[in-house]
Amino acid sequence: MANLAKFIEAAGEEIVTLIRKRLPSVKGNVTLSFLPFLLLVFVQSAHAQRIFNEQRVPPSDFVVMSWGPTPADPKQLQLMKEAGINVAGFARVKDLPVFEEAGLRVFVSDPRANGYDFEKPLDENSVRRNIESLAKDVGASSAVIGFMLRDEPHARAMPSLGLVARLIREYMPGKWPYVNLFPIRVPPDRMGTSNYSQYVRLLIDSIQQPFLSYDNYSLINGYMHDAFFSNLDAVRRLSIETGVPFWNCVLSNAHFNYMENTDATYHLQAYATMAHGARGIQYFSYFTWSNGNYRLGPIDQFGNKTSSWDMLRRINNQIHALAPTLKKLKSTGVYHYPDVPPEGRRLSESKLVKFVEMTQQIVPPAQARFLIGEFVDESGRPYLMLVNKDLSNSFRYRIELQKSDGKLIHISPYSGQEEPFGREMDWVAPGAGHLFRIE
Repeated sequence: MANLAKFIEAAGEEIVTLIRKRLPSVKGNVTLSFLPFLLLVFVQSAHAQRIFNEQRVPPSDFVVMSWGPTPADPKQLQLMKEAGINVAGFARVKDLPVFEEAGLRVFVSDPRANGYDFEKPLDENSVRRNIESLAKDVGASSAVIGFMLRDEPHARAMPSLGLVARLIREYMPGKWPYVNLFPIRVPPDRMGTSNYSQYVRLLIDSIQQPFLSYDNYSLINGYMHDAFFSNLDAVRRLSIETGVPFWNCVLSNAHFNYMENTDATYHLQAYATMAHGARGIQYFSYFTWSNGNYRLGPIDQFGNKTSSWDMLRRINNQIHALAPTLKKLKSTGVYHYPDVPPEGRRLSESKLVKFVEMTQQIVPPAQARFLIGEFVDESGRPYLMLVNKDLSNSFRYRIELQKSDGKLIHISPYSGQEEPFGREMDWVAPGAGHLFRIE
């Protein structure tokens, strides 16, 4: 107590000055006998106002990618980095020095790699000359992560895409081919296979791409349609079966009849993706396209930030904070409550969670809808991520674990560090998620 008294006396004038700034009604002399109360206010205020440092992980830990061509504008590239992007989409060979200077990775888009009719057989000698020339021009550029080949190809294109991918690996070992697949709702005749699993497997068998990539946009009229979750589940299962990680390409602008961005839409797409064990998220698009009814991408048609930019930065900051933990985890199951999408699994099948319940009254009444992803780390320790599937309502919840002596340890989405679970942490925002280790 003596040491505390000395500290209070030494800090007295500073605390008094601070409290007068915060509470203008406090006038006149403030005696030292009042300082313990002021110190408590000061400490509590400091705790409540903690500012966390933004963290950034490399693509090898977790890919955060802008989908689409990116201008070689240093100002725009700086904004991309500030927004948490670590793979800046597609770029031209001549612009690589600008991306190197910005410290961003890119997929090169060049006709020597993608300027073919892939649905027809290709002449290997001609393609080989093109790839050899491309390899010389790219050199040892630190910006290059791989090469953009095709978006949403038909199965007929896979053999020719596989040829180009093979030559890329031959001339530029370690560089990746990039092919992005259709979503699950596309009919078989557009995919060229009898089912979606066969289609996705072509990316592994024909192209040997070291990651699975697909897109799914299902945000319509304030609601996330079940196709989003069914697609995640299908790709997750194939990822586990083949040992190939997957990236999800999600909506980051409004177009056609898709809804405009909110914090909740960004959070739900990202947290649901992480809860399924993904190792990358891609945003279509970062730059707003200049045709049709495209609007509210993070950067508008004039190069200015929109309200979506801050939303994107907020969720990316959380992804980067959680990524060091997520990269150590292996997905063991995904469960839904109370409603279950097609091909999904009910929470009653969970090995970790007995039940989850909403513990507050909502006016007007609303039924909480949760998704729970389960994981195990390299040491066999269990983890889970709870996601609020509602885009409008926050919910207070309680998780009952299967093990009666189990304890939830929260991983902060701001610091990335473990912390005790309490202090109103049992409220989850619309679309948001909470990651836990079970002790």
